[in-house]
Amino acid sequence: MSFQVQFTRAAKENLERLFDFIIERELASATGDLDIADRALEAIRTGIQLLQTSPFTCRKASNSPFLRELVIPFGSSGYVVLFEIASVNEVIIAAIRHQREDDYY
Repeated sequence: MSFQVQFTRAAKENLERLFDFIIERELASATGDLDIADRALEAIRTGIQLLQTSPFTCRKASNSPFLRELVIPFGSSGYVVLFEIASVNEVIIAAIRHQREDDYY
């Protein structure tokens, strides 16, 4: 079975916010590495590919068996993707955050 992965507007905005944060942090650093932002997005893209085939393997995010979180390692921490299994062939990504953030935005 294959799932189509869709992004909400908020999830797309989260990706932009995370990318911008990394760029700003690296520009402010004396040893900044702007490639880190691209590598982070690539790690997120690669992690999300799991949702095309195995979304039920991710941890539950609530009492609903359909609202789940995917943890994507990156560096010393990583990212968390909140998603819903909307139907037998569709997954909707609702939000993406860094693991050190308090909650989804």
